[in-house]
Amino acid sequence: MSFGNFTIPAPVNEPVKGYAPGSPEKAAVKEALAAYRSVETDVPMIINGQAVRTNHKLRISPPHDHKHTLGYFYEGNGDHVNQAISAALSAKAEWASLSWENRASIFLKAADLIAGPYRARINAATMLGQSKNAYQAEIDAACELIDFLRFNVHYADEIYRQQPNSSPGIWNRLEYRPLEGFVFALTPFNFTAIAGNLPASAALMGNTIVWKPAYTQALSAKVIMDVFNEAGLPDGVINLIFVDGPVAGDIIFNHRDFAGIHFTGSTKVFQTIWATIGANIHKYRSYPRIVGETGGKDFVVVHESAHVDEVVTGLVRGAFEYQGQKCSAASRAYIPTTLWPAVEEGLKATLSKVKMGGVEDFTNFVNAVIDKRSFEKISEYIETAKTAAGVTVVAGGICDDTIGYFVEPTVLRVNDPTYRTMCEEIFGPVLSVYVYEPEQFDAILDLVDSTSPYALTGSIFSKDRTVVEHVTNRLRESAGNFYINDKPTGAVVGQQPFGGARASGTNDKAGSALNLYRWVSARTIKETYVSPRSIDYPFMQGK
Repeated sequence: MSFGNFTIPAPVNEPVKGYAPGSPEKAAVKEALAAYRSVETDVPMIINGQAVRTNHKLRISPPHDHKHTLGYFYEGNGDHVNQAISAALSAKAEWASLSWENRASIFLKAADLIAGPYRARINAATMLGQSKNAYQAEIDAACELIDFLRFNVHYADEIYRQQPNSSPGIWNRLEYRPLEGFVFALTPFNFTAIAGNLPASAALMGNTIVWKPAYTQALSAKVIMDVFNEAGLPDGVINLIFVDGPVAGDIIFNHRDFAGIHFTGSTKVFQTIWATIGANIHKYRSYPRIVGETGGKDFVVVHESAHVDEVVTGLVRGAFEYQGQKCSAASRAYIPTTLWPAVEEGLKATLSKVKMGGVEDFTNFVNAVIDKRSFEKISEYIETAKTAAGVTVVAGGICDDTIGYFVEPTVLRVNDPTYRTMCEEIFGPVLSVYVYEPEQFDAILDLVDSTSPYALTGSIFSKDRTVVEHVTNRLRESAGNFYINDKPTGAVVGQQPFGGARASGTNDKAGSALNLYRWVSARTIKETYVSPRSIDYPFMQGK
């Protein structure tokens, strides 16, 4: 029961630690890395607050050292999906009736736990389990997840304060109810922050969750659940399952109480989910909320007024940080002939100094791609490009899975702007470049807009403000997050709400109030103090 209006702590973006030599954060994460290396971590499912293990154990290994065993997680079956749904539905009434400030307090405490005692642990789990270097883990598993948890509370407060006007003798109010039923959170491997936010954001608004993370994110998923447990999250509010996707989907999308899905993953999977929900729409208690962020074929447009060093830095960081395994990663660039020789030289020089290897060596800029399947997919694109007519390998091109799943940062120059690597999402460290004549600039903008079905991120590099304005307007529908003189990655919670449209998703902007609105169902309440006692109106009283 609430007895007041509350002023929550003002959210501030979590400062990013530098991990410089001799810093305490570097020492702490090295200790955590060694600790994970020295044991085999047991990762059970968590259903109704209880650890659930099965006879089917799956191995966890670092993508950059696939012969080492970090631990095991337990794969479940349809029975465990049903148990998780039952747990979520059983926990729903008590969780939804808990005053919102007490729900919020749990997630604010979780943020403080990650910022403090769990920081090295969640970063180390992400580094080893997902092959992220220390900086990429820090901005993701620590800072972005902390920001999601804190800013979501701030946005929830804003939503709850949105109330209608009232006429004399009447009090109108809006009640922001959680959805009726349970929410399914389906999360990817590439961002620990997304894996934590998708179930937590819906739970903050009073929903209860069945959460299925990517198998390759199992180690850091355990840390997230450990944090939520220590923060005081009641049993059954978020239920963690490791179950094959089609098995889970067959049960969840046929369940009467399925209320919504919070998804980040591939476009193909999301479209299949949407079609399944549509086919089953008559089975549900209410129309499910479908929130998804999917793929991208993210562009960088370079105008001849751009600064070469800025372009080179933006391309290398935008395309190759975390091995290009970001839905926002720069994967196609359009560069004028007047700048290309200098940009090409800069790319070659920069990439020649980039080191690739395991995450424990902090001098490595690039690490491994996530697994064998990904390695083989990316390798096929590169090997095909090497012999394709009109394609030149500018840099990189070597793939080696002897020790880990390593793919060199690869730059391809293509003569055909519709060549497959310019159009298809690769999700790896491959950047394709099309070189154009400066007088073709407007035609290039048409090409950028029409080449890909996606519309997630993109950027323009130019020092000419009229060009910047023109491109910003012309490519208005081409990217949900648009960057000027910067790489198209690195959205910060509270600063650049993230999401795209077209084939890139529903553009519900994680890290903003827009996303949280999707997890509530408003009820309008009108109270009349002195109720009418006659059906007569003044106009009825004679001529």
